[in-house]
Amino acid sequence: MHCLAQQINTLEKLVHTRLKHTPAYEQLQTVDGIGTIVAQTMMLETGDMRRFATVGQYASYCRCVQSTKISNGKRKGQGNVKHGNPSLEWASREAAQFAIRFSPRVQRLYQRKQAKSHLMVARKAVTHTLARACYYIMRDLLPFDVHKAFG
Repeated sequence: MHCLAQQINTLEKLVHTRLKHTPAYEQLQTVDGIGTIVAQTMMLETGDMRRFATVGQYASYCRCVQSTKISNGKRKGQGNVKHGNPSLEWASREAAQFAIRFSPRVQRLYQRKQAKSHLMVARKAVTHTLARACYYIMRDLLPFDVHKAFG
């Protein structure tokens, strides 16, 4: 176990030194729950932010949006649920999981959603909210404000 931990630390340091650190990367690290590896993954998998015209397109690319087809209040099928980037989905979920553990504001939203629905629905809601916040952070290069994102 110690040997693997040492190898992981060596690899993380190597990746950290080889990647160029953009201003968006620095701003992503201000988010509760986003560390160096998750921030680097989000930056590399997102690419150029100008390709996403709206925050909804970015959330869909992070696989945070349902793709059901509803007509007249009835479910008529499901769209392509695997559309988007799986690595970005992982990074968003990982960031949400850590934010739930360490941020009191995020915990409040999570507990409020969990009281009304299923556990996974509550996690998905936090993931979606955090992905929307990350879109604005990377687009506008502003630091994370938990009051704006989570009320």
